Amino acid sequence: MASALGRLVKLSALFSPRTPSRGPGGTVTACRTAVCTSSGAILPKPKKTPFGPVRIALVVVPFLYVGTQISKNFAALLEEHDIFVPEDDDDDD
Repeated sequence: MASALGRLVKLSALFSPRTPSRGPGGTVTACRTAVCTSSGAILPKPKKTPFGPVRIALVVVPFLYVGTQISKNFAALLEEHDIFVPEDDDDDD
């Protein structure tokens, strides 16, 4: 238990946000590496890749199709080996 706690403390120290650096004159300057450089300059905006409905469809549709084929084949396998056979309900009300 103590070793797990020690590892947790080490990992939290690795992933915790850095303390703000001291700038000239002892002032504290906060710097996030995703937004600014170590000198404090703001980084330019990243390139934005348009992700339209066509690209979404090109990713989603094939995976949906493959998933339905796998499900259909597995259901047929279960029924063939009499593991799961749906009962025919007669609705003679």
